[in-house]
Amino acid sequence: MGREVCAAVSAADDMELVGGFGRSHAGEDLATLAGLSRPAGRMFDDAAHLYDAASPNVVVDFTVYPTTVDVAREAVVRGISPVIGATGWTDEDEVSFESMCDEYGIGAAIVPNFALGAVLMMRFAAEAARFYPTSEIVELHHDRKLDAPSGTARATARRMATAAAGRDVPIHSVRLRGLVAHQEVLFGGEGETLTIRHDSLARSSFMAGVLLAVRGVRARRNLVVGLESFMECSAS
Repeated sequence: MGREVCAAVSAADDMELVGGFGRSHAGEDLATLAGLSRPAGRMFDDAAHLYDAASPNVVVDFTVYPTTVDVAREAVVRGISPVIGATGWTDEDEVSFESMCDEYGIGAAIVPNFALGAVLMMRFAAEAARFYPTSEIVELHHDRKLDAPSGTARATARRMATAAAGRDVPIHSVRLRGLVAHQEVLFGGEGETLTIRHDSLARSSFMAGVLLAVRGVRARRNLVVGLESFMECSAS
């Protein structure tokens, strides 16, 4: 995902890629490392060093929990807006981070899924949950995904529960080599079923959403959870 994000940001005419961070390749030229045609700064061994040396406006985070929380909080302290794609955040983490963003007046985004179709799938599922007495979620991902259930599945279940007066929505997780990111929501009613499904067939499917969040997050002064508000601004 890091390489995909670097390529997408580098290719955007209204953005400049100024550096990256990771567990390896510190000090190396990022454009050379990622095969980019435009200058992109260099790699750093942690986010704080990147923030100090490159002074970015926005950082896109696809680390792992709990590192992601430190990356995001360190960014806000420095006036940098984090766009967070890493999963594993607890409700307590989000509440604490929301207060921090309010205190500093810095826009930030936690996005369970950057695929535009996945966001629409969650919206449609919440609407359908009002009309069907039973529903379940099946999420399927590649076998290297660390968390289960996925952040998208948990976010979908929360929205469905809100729409259906708190009714519990079971989640089933599948981890198989060869998959990327897939989710289906199944509804059952008297004499009928409804299935809403979204499939990401390549990581490039997430890049339109990443760029949408990067473009919109600096206009915020608070924490935004989900891609919907950025999509609504774009559509208007």
